[in-house]
Amino acid sequence: MTSPTLERQSTQSLSTRVAAPRPAVPPELRIADNPAAAVLRAATRGPIFRDTAAQTTGLSIATVNRQVSALLSAGLLRERADLTASGAVGRPRVPFEVDTDTYATLGVHIGATVTRIIAADLSGRILGGLEIATPQAGQEAALTIIARSAKAFLDRLPRRRPLWTGVALAGRVDPAAGVVDHPRLEWRSAPVAAVFSTVLDLPVSVSAHVEAMAAAELLLGPGEEQGPASSLYVYARETAGVAVTLHDRVHTPTNGPGSIAHLPTGSDVECQCGRRGCLEATVGEAALLSRAERAGIVPKREAPRRPVIGDLYRAAESGSAPARELLLERAEILGHTAALVRDMFNPDRVVLGGQAFTGYRPGIDHVVRAFTQGTTLPPADLRISRFGGRVQEHAAAVTALSVFYADPLSAMRRSIRTTR
Repeated sequence: MTSPTLERQSTQSLSTRVAAPRPAVPPELRIADNPAAAVLRAATRGPIFRDTAAQTTGLSIATVNRQVSALLSAGLLRERADLTASGAVGRPRVPFEVDTDTYATLGVHIGATVTRIIAADLSGRILGGLEIATPQAGQEAALTIIARSAKAFLDRLPRRRPLWTGVALAGRVDPAAGVVDHPRLEWRSAPVAAVFSTVLDLPVSVSAHVEAMAAAELLLGPGEEQGPASSLYVYARETAGVAVTLHDRVHTPTNGPGSIAHLPTGSDVECQCGRRGCLEATVGEAALLSRAERAGIVPKREAPRRPVIGDLYRAAESGSAPARELLLERAEILGHTAALVRDMFNPDRVVLGGQAFTGYRPGIDHVVRAFTQGTTLPPADLRISRFGGRVQEHAAAVTALSVFYADPLSAMRRSIRTTR
């Protein structure tokens, strides 16, 4: 399935030469405090004047002027002379903004069954994308197929210069080495960064996907004057996971992210681990759809038109009481689980992301009710991810963009050296 049409169609392709693997560049899932990063972040929200940028960032006007000049020279910013303030005495005030027309970053989210490939501009806006089935092949063969699909996708953006590749996926990620252990796909030390950099000849960053989703909330949002000191991100779709943000930085444990996949839910669903009631086995889309098929809620079909989770949603929306009960049961389990994890960390904010939360809209109220009943702490700032059903795409986008948002001038120099 193809997502929204790309802005420009392809008439030329990337270089066909095969590049040597390049070292992975760890993503920077944080709000950086260096001056260039602060100025670039201020400019991602639209045209801004230098004095306004100084007030927004807390930098002196002289520092802002130096950073704007450097970022203009690097090509990351552009001036908007058409928006020059009129009637001012002395030197005209010319606003600046991020260049959203010249460059693109590539984002790839590798799911257990579906892989999304997207392009984003430097402000984080998704330009377009496509979906492919995640190849069920050996890990290097699968990665090569995905990387080549990503390269063909970039061929459709000939007027944009690709700068970076970000890959987000579940499993245990070593961001410094760019390798991943992914039990669901049976990958072990899969050379994600090496394969993508070889095929695409671009710098590559690799991130655990739930941590990247939390980073998207932090880095790609509209910004808040007094944001919370901590937040908890709870994700559920085919897999389930959590990430914690502390003091403008997503916590990325050295040994990989923690797991909530086998938290007990009280259900009687059997898990592959041999126990019953594990969270992923209960709320994961494939498991839920399998239960719906066995119960006759959705009809069994043979390939190529096998039932999908949307069939269950449509059955519920069409008045099927069993479908509605199954989805609302999942919503209550998700709400109680989020409350349990919230009570462990007691963050200032809880964000719920993933299609298990957003795919069936009537279920959201049940999630909130179960969360409120389940928590033993005072009321929480509970919200649904601002990215709705596109959390995977923005996780992939921010994995690449985070490097520019942390140290834009260094990232640009590295990208230019790589792509020449």
